Amino acid sequence: MDEIKKLLYQGEVDKAICQLTEYLQENPESDEAYYLLGNAWRKKGDNRLALNNYLEAIHRNPESPAQKAYDMLMDILDFYYKEMYNQ
Repeated sequence: MDEIKKLLYQGEVDKAICQLTEYLQENPESDEAYYLLGNAWRKKGDNRLALNNYLEAIHRNPESPAQKAYDMLMDILDFYYKEMYNQ
């Protein structure tokens, strides 16, 4: 996981996604991997996949930091789309 976190920090998001996908094939119960995968998709701008992975992490571990990430992303999306209606 440390190597994957380093990849995300360095902006190697595609490599991190590949490694996380492989990791999850062998460790499907890893809430941390789903949380990191959500972060990776968020960095790529795919909010739908980010939210889906955060929800999967929360499902596996309600105490996951994914809950906070999910809430923050939803707040951003709620604000963003409300502003679009006010143009």
